[in-house]
Parts: sequence; structure tokens; C-alpha cells
Amino acid sequence: MAAETSQHEKSRRSATDILLLVKETAREELGRPTLKLAYSGMAGGLVMGLTPLGVAALGAYVANKPTALVLYPLGFIAVIIGRMHLFTENTLHPVVFVLSERDRLFDAARLWTTVWISNVIGTLVFGLLAIRTGGLHGEFTDQISRFGTEAVQGSFAQLFWGAVIAGWLVALAAWLTSASHWTIGQIAAIWLLTFPIGLLKIPHSIAGSAEILSAVVAGSVSVGQYAYWMSAATLGNAAGGVLIVAVLNWAQASNNDAGAS
Repeated sequence: MAAETSQHEKSRRSATDILLLVKETAREELGRPTLKLAYSGMAGGLVMGLTPLGVAALGAYVANKPTALVLYPLGFIAVIIGRMHLFTENTLHPVVFVLSERDRLFDAARLWTTVWISNVIGTLVFGLLAIRTGGLHGEFTDQISRFGTEAVQGSFAQLFWGAVIAGWLVALAAWLTSASHWTIGQIAAIWLLTFPIGLLKIPHSIAGSAEILSAVVAGSVSVGQYAYWMSAATLGNAAGGVLIVAVLNWAQASNNDAGAS
């Protein structure tokens, strides 16, 4: 029994083990050329369209509409497991790395900026594909557009603090995927931590952009409304991911980090 317990403990990664894995991932990502980051970010933004697409599709066939939110994590799962770049996931990896190696701040800023811009471009491509091509029936495009119209509602403070929670949840999902040895465990962690974002209707800058830019393309939301929402969502997501997850987890694990870089 003692041997089984010892083996179980050995199979579980410590906070220091997770920190080292996060830092190693960040080192690789910070070294990637800007163009490759942009391609990955655009792919990530486009794939995040699976979130409103999945909810709209299931919602058309179930009587209890909130049940369709079970598919809200679909985009997050595909992007994170597929190792595409997502802005809110990157509030963890490069931040943890820069806290240990301050001279890489410029590289982290380059990664953040590139991924954020390319994610938004990817979500715009999704909006154009979903709304303008005629590939989806009107009931689905209307539903996706309605998601976007509802998402922009709220004061700046309300949107910001909701986005803080969303940023915390996604960065925490990124931390837990590094903790898991198995893909199925990673999927479970992502699903459990991103499902509340859809359920609570709190702003996620990229998943929400897929919805809102679809509504912009459909003409039901203005560019100004999107910019107002996006500023609150981005600031809140960054604050939640950086301060609640990246800094706290770095602080609780770095004392045993033995100066690893």
C-alpha cells in the first residue's frame, strides 16, 4: 500500500515541476518567429469560433437552450490541445518566464501583441465565414449574431470585472494542462474551467470576439460598441490571468525552483 502511495505521489507533478514545464513552454514560444506566432494566432482565433458555432448548433435542437452551453468549451479545447496560440492562455506562460528572466520582457510583449492582433483577425475571418458566405442556415447565423449583441451589454466596470474572472479561469486551465500527464485529463480541466465562462456570460476577449464580430458583420453591433467591449475584456482578462494565476503560482513555486531557467 505504501509503495502504491509513493508511486501515486511520484506520478503527480509538484508545483515546482509545473512551473518548470510552464517556463520551458514559454522559452520555446518566445523564441518563435513573429510570422509563425501570427499564423498560429490567426488559426487560434478562427478555431475559437467553434464556441459560438457549437452552442448555436446544439441550441437549435434542444428544448432547454442553456443545455447547449455544454459545448461552450469546444473552441478552448481545440485551441489549447491543438497548441495554437490564445491571448488569455498567454497571460500565464510568458509572464511566469519573465518573472524569472526579466531581460525577456520585450519578447513577451512581442508575443502578446502578435497573438492578440492575430486572434482578433482570426475571429473576424470566422465572422465573415459564418455570416457572409451563406454556408450556414439563417437560424444559426441569427443565433450567433444574437450572442454577440447580448455580449456587448453592460457597463465598463461590469465587463472588466467579469473579464478578470474569465482571465483567471483560462490561465488556471493552462496551468492545469501543464500539470496533467494525459490528454483526457487536460480536456477535462479545460472543459470544467471554461464552461462557467459561457454559463456566467462573462467576457472572454477572443471567444467573445467570435460572437461580436459576427454581429458586426451582420450589422447588429457597431465597431464602436465592439471596441468599447474589447478594451474592457482585454484589460480584465490580462489582469485576471497575470495577477491571480501567473504571479501567485510563480510565487508559491519559485522558492523551490532552484534558479532553473
